[in-house]
This record gives sequence, C-alpha cells and structure tokens, in this order.
Amino acid sequence: MTADAVGGVWSYALELARALAPHGVEVHLATMGPRPTAAQRAAAAHVPTLTLHESEYRLEWMDAPWDDVARAGDWLLELERTLRPDVVHLNGYAHGALPWRAPALVVAHSCVRSWWRAVHGVDAPPAWDRYREAVRVGLAGAAAVVAPTRAMADALREHYGPVPHARVVPNGRTPLAAPGEKEPLVLTAGRLWDAAKNVRAAVEASAGQAWTLAVAGDASPPAGARGGDACGTGTDATNVRWLGTLPPRELGAWMARAAVYALPARYEPFGLSALEAAQAGCALVLGDVPSLREVWGDAATYVPPDDVSALRAAIARLMADDAGRVTLARRARRRAADYSPARMADGHLAAYDAAARAGEREVAACA
Repeated sequence: MTADAVGGVWSYALELARALAPHGVEVHLATMGPRPTAAQRAAAAHVPTLTLHESEYRLEWMDAPWDDVARAGDWLLELERTLRPDVVHLNGYAHGALPWRAPALVVAHSCVRSWWRAVHGVDAPPAWDRYREAVRVGLAGAAAVVAPTRAMADALREHYGPVPHARVVPNGRTPLAAPGEKEPLVLTAGRLWDAAKNVRAAVEASAGQAWTLAVAGDASPPAGARGGDACGTGTDATNVRWLGTLPPRELGAWMARAAVYALPARYEPFGLSALEAAQAGCALVLGDVPSLREVWGDAATYVPPDDVSALRAAIARLMADDAGRVTLARRARRRAADYSPARMADGHLAAYDAAARAGEREVAACA
C-alpha cells in the first residue's frame, strides 16, 4: 500500500491496516513525499501487521514531480518483486499504469482538477495537463478503483473520462475521544495552508463573538506543494486560539470539549475530521458541498462555504439553542456509527477481490 504523511491518507492507511488485521492481511506501507514524523512512525509501529517503507519522492500533485514519480515507480516495482503481495493498493493515481504482477487497486481520495474547480471556480490551468493525463492513464490501468463517496467517483468521471470499474467504499475511523462536558467552544481543524479547508472563513465568522474558536492544523505546506492558499495565523482576535498541529489524542481532547465543529470546506471528498468530531459529540456545521451532504444527510447544518455571514449565523443559532445543538450532535454521532473501520475493511476486501478477478480476466484474454 502506498501513502503519504501529509494529511488524511496517513490516518486512513493506518486505520485500514488495523481493520484488515483480523482478516489475516499484512500491509507493507510505502510512503512518498515528506517522511513521516517520529509520532507518525510510532503510530505505525503500534500496528503489528504493518511494515513501513519510507522514501522522499515527490508526489504527483507537487511542483515538478515527474522525474520523482518515475523513480518512485521503479522503487515500488522493486518492492513488489521482493515482497510478492497479493494486491497492490495505491493511494495515488500515476502508478496505476505500472506493469504490476499483482492486481492493482487505485483509491481516489481527492484530485487536483476537482480541487481546483471547487476552490477557484474554473478549470485547472494548462500547467496541470500532464497531471490530468497521468491520472487518466493510472485510472485506466488499475484493475479496480475505489472512491470514498459517490461525489468523488462522479468527479473522476467528469475530469478524466469513464471509470466503469469504480466503486464507493466510505472511510471509517476509530473514535479519537468520547463526548465530554461541552464548552462554549467551536473547533476547526485541517491543513491551514489548503484553501479547500477554508479555515479562514471560520476565523472571520468568529470575530467578536462570544464563543472561543480553537484552530488546529499545520500552517506550513510541505516542500514542493503548489496550489495552496495559506490561512494566516496573525489575527489578534482575543477569542481565537491557534493550537498548531496536534497529535490525535490531543485533537480528540479538544473535540470532546467543543460544542460545535466547523468545517466550511469548499472541497472535501469525505472529511475524516468531521467524522472524528461527530464521534466526540460535536454538532457539525459544514460547507454545503455534495460530498459532505452525502456523508452526513440531515445530521449536520450546511452553509455556503464562502458566505461568512451565514456561517456566523449558523454557529450562533446552535450556541444559543442548547437543546437543538444537542439533538444535532446526537444525530451526527448516530450517523458516524455507520462509518466504522470494520465496514471500511469489508468494502476494501471486496474491492481487492474484484481487482483480482479483473486481473484473472485480463490474463485469460491475453492467453
């Protein structure tokens, strides 16, 4: 399995490896991009069925990545020759077209072209044409494709053409924390440098309000990242607390305290942080995008991502209505129970089986 240590893919990979262990699945996790931190390595070491293989090859969505993408492909093929896996699970696109011996599955966590459309309102510029072609070829070369939502699967078809073998397997998460005693606290978390997370809107909406806004996340993009839009941390608002990057246990403690979790995202193919917050008893205020409505249905309040006034009003209504807020939070927590690691593992096992069957058909057709 491939992964990077930049964002949610890392959490997803470790969670999936843990959930696959009872099925007798061993995972070799090959990382690219920035190397895992000491804390991330320690978390990986607590998954006894997981072995970590590290590299620093640039990811396909980074600046000038293609020489590194090719070198990473050679490295991955050598790992496959050595390890002889039953399935190759790729959490990226470009390597889907490599000459794998085992069936290859591509999982579509996000993509630059759909991100760009959501964030900027226009198609990605020609500088991303090579990326588009690499993604298209990788999707076509994979024996199976998985997306965490129908919305993400639809985005693949819109931006890269038909993906007839795509299936939806929602993400799952072990709770970071149980609900605690709630405070007049709003929490938002994510990559502050990623304009899709729209953390800036939560900061602006909280200015001068009675509640405290806690902001968790990394303000610095990884080396080589492009297309971001950092949310500055220099505000002098007295009711905003900048927490920086938190380990999962500390983030869970803040979620347990927070009455509301605000994620006014412009783009979020699934939203692991919203799931973690719902598990910890937060009422959810989310960006009104198709993927988040798909995941949460009537268990959240939705606002247009760039309407700061609507975001402020939605949070204020929940903060002033204890009974309504508790009802919404309970609804979100019940909905969150649908997104378990066990269900995610079952979905991926079915996808692995489909990939294996597709590989057998390809071999038979070439015989």
